[in-house]
Amino acid sequence: MSKASKIKDFDPNSPGDADANIYGLPFTPEESDLVLVPVPWEVTTSYGGGTSRGPGAIFDASFQVDLFHPEFPDLWKRGIAMDEPPKALIEQSDALKKQAKAVIDGLAHGGKKHHARTRKALELVNAECAVMNEWVEQRTGHWLDQGKLVGLVGGDHSTPLGFFHAQAKRHKRFGILHLDAHLDLRRAYEGFTFSHASIMYNALRSKAVTTLVSVGIRDFCEEEARVFKDEKMRVRLHRSAELRRQQYEGSTWKQQCDHIIDQLPEKVHISFDIDALDPTLCPHTGTPVPGGLAFEEATYLLSRLAASGRTIIGFDLVEVSPGKHDDWDGNVGARMLWHLCGVLAKAGR
Repeated sequence: MSKASKIKDFDPNSPGDADANIYGLPFTPEESDLVLVPVPWEVTTSYGGGTSRGPGAIFDASFQVDLFHPEFPDLWKRGIAMDEPPKALIEQSDALKKQAKAVIDGLAHGGKKHHARTRKALELVNAECAVMNEWVEQRTGHWLDQGKLVGLVGGDHSTPLGFFHAQAKRHKRFGILHLDAHLDLRRAYEGFTFSHASIMYNALRSKAVTTLVSVGIRDFCEEEARVFKDEKMRVRLHRSAELRRQQYEGSTWKQQCDHIIDQLPEKVHISFDIDALDPTLCPHTGTPVPGGLAFEEATYLLSRLAASGRTIIGFDLVEVSPGKHDDWDGNVGARMLWHLCGVLAKAGR
């Protein structure tokens, strides 16, 4: 059956077919305009866990999302599909997380008797994370070369680095709109070259990334402050507390969003860590921090970006971690993902 026939026969008002793709849609990745690449990976997380189950939790919760979006009413007709989840990746993530824990425990306890084992485990984790990055670059690049709009669904925040590399091979210059509670500018945090806490430090190693605009930040260390100072021509920081202070003194969110967007270049990748939101919206995410954005504040910023005339070249949504006894985090993640798909469909190319 052709895509046109599927659109004609599909009822967007009916309950989603459990055997369908994400959001209950009938499309394959090959016939969809927008392809979502799941990366179920969380090797270097050192506090909370569960983000490797994020793509699955979002997929399951997506069937509860109504397909009519007032801003993007025909979004579903574009075709949205999630790529086949790589089962081997989640198995490797689970195995390597044990090795990473040995490294973290070795740092905590110290002592020479732990040194050799810790070094060996660290070398293994770094090498296998590099393999994961290569796989992500290849997989996202494959769909980009098919003319698809591509979004990545993590996993922890280390997962989009390969996607950034794929973008850099196809775009000489682009910026990253980074929504997060953390600055993520640590250099090889806990010894892990590709730590989730180092994703933006690693992104800035690429000359193609001309600008990093970080929004909603509540936590960063002295080392990250130094990197921010050294990269001040490329990095713009919008702390959550400072945004609130400005609002209390009269600034509107519209004015703040326009200022944020003005700092971005013509081509933009959106990197959305779910802990950018108020933690009541994502209580099981790995490293929650008080404060943060309301859901509608985040979607308003994304919509303003899509309406700004800039080209959105892709996005990632990461750090969604499902609870053991509820699907709230997956539900919020699925709804934010739907909005991200909308802005990519509107402003992507």
